[in-house]
Amino acid sequence: MAAKVSLHLMFMTDRNKKVRIAIPNPKQPVDPTAVQNAAQLIVEKGVFDLPQGKIVQALPAEQTQTDTSSVS
Repeated sequence: MAAKVSLHLMFMTDRNKKVRIAIPNPKQPVDPTAVQNAAQLIVEKGVFDLPQGKIVQALPAEQTQTDTSSVS
């Protein structure tokens, strides 16, 4: 069984749309303070030009784990 872990940085745009930036295989354990600081820096610097609009607010990040196993 193979497990995949991703960190999802969540944001709100000026068009009231939610967007996320996925980071595969984040360094473990994830430091919540570092994640929030990075998300806030993305908001402040406006580093992404997205079709959904300009990122204006950081939302709580999420970590997801997906387990995959062969059926055969």
